[in-house]
Amino acid sequence: MISIADIIAQDPVGMKQLRAARALGLPDWCIAAGFVRNRVWDHLHGIALPRPPADIDVLYFDATDLSKDREAEHEKRLDVLLPGLPWQVRNQARMHVPKNLPQHRSTSDSMTYWLETVTAVGVRLEADDSLTVIAPLGTDDLLGLRCRPTAFGRTRRDEYEARIAAKRWRELWPKVRFLD
Repeated sequence: MISIADIIAQDPVGMKQLRAARALGLPDWCIAAGFVRNRVWDHLHGIALPRPPADIDVLYFDATDLSKDREAEHEKRLDVLLPGLPWQVRNQARMHVPKNLPQHRSTSDSMTYWLETVTAVGVRLEADDSLTVIAPLGTDDLLGLRCRPTAFGRTRRDEYEARIAAKRWRELWPKVRFLD
């Protein structure tokens, strides 16, 4: 079976985006969510050119600077490197506040508080151009075309269902099985 890293590595557009994010030099960073999920599901559905995600979620963890302004600065730098893309840079060290959750310990830890297992997967381009997959909840659901809520998502079932409907995942990827 093909790996997530293989799927991403075969996508020149995604690799350019990863190179741009790597250039920021952010601590504990990755690009996650739709960037990975969409590419994997498109590949597994035989869609040759992956559809672009609605946004490009760049995550990092820096407990020394919780400023939203810093995130905006990072987005501006990315827009200079690759203009016109829907960059969203978020410091996971502060993302617990709007959700009224315990302080996250890392980027990986923050992803366990996302709604679906298939979204809690990220990739980082290392200095040697190898790809590291960050998947605190595993990759079996994503690669197995199964979507289910995380433990956190089960506590917010209405949000989970509304998100799937709003993003039209059932229509876009008909082979995906939606489980409890």
